[in-house]
Amino acid sequence: MDFEQLKAIIHGRRSVRNYTDQSVAIADIEDLIDCARYAPSDTNSQTWEFIAITNRDLIKQIEQITWDQLHALAAVSETKGLSREARLLVKSFGPYATAFSNAPVLIICLATPYNSKFREKIFDPIELASENVWAEEGIKSSCLATQNLMLAAHAKGLATCPMTGPVLLAEHQLKELLEIPDDRQVNMVISLGYPADQPSKLPRKDVQDILRIIE
Repeated sequence: MDFEQLKAIIHGRRSVRNYTDQSVAIADIEDLIDCARYAPSDTNSQTWEFIAITNRDLIKQIEQITWDQLHALAAVSETKGLSREARLLVKSFGPYATAFSNAPVLIICLATPYNSKFREKIFDPIELASENVWAEEGIKSSCLATQNLMLAAHAKGLATCPMTGPVLLAEHQLKELLEIPDDRQVNMVISLGYPADQPSKLPRKDVQDILRIIE
């Protein structure tokens, strides 16, 4: 593959929220995770794990959990006099937070604790950083892996949409439902399937607006 082919894959990827009923083969899911695991990570710590859910009833259950927590938050906001914000939360954010509901696959992306010989032998003894920083290190590497996964999916003719709504609203309930260990962070969820439509290309900032070259 040359640069232009890779560029076409990167530019062609979209966040898709509508999927056909076609199932995704387990072999294809495994291929995507194979690509994900070749992402770079801090000191090759590989702080990522994935749960791929193909059980549609379970996906619907996660959707319901997300809606339940969203409505609970809206109710609390109502008591604080934030009626307008509560309505917008349900009407505007709700559909985005649950846009995985008709996907044949939901991938739960986890960040595992960052551990390495450098942390054990150097960083922790000199108290280089707090535990929160190390948790962020796990998330950073996990994010790199999820991008690999989504680009690989697009190259296979599949579509994805990364979402943090279920994490922001219902991480505790999600971890409990899926029996995720306490030391794992839920980074995001990614819907996966065959696209029922192709969203238009959204505008991007110009290169000149986001790049500063120092010579």
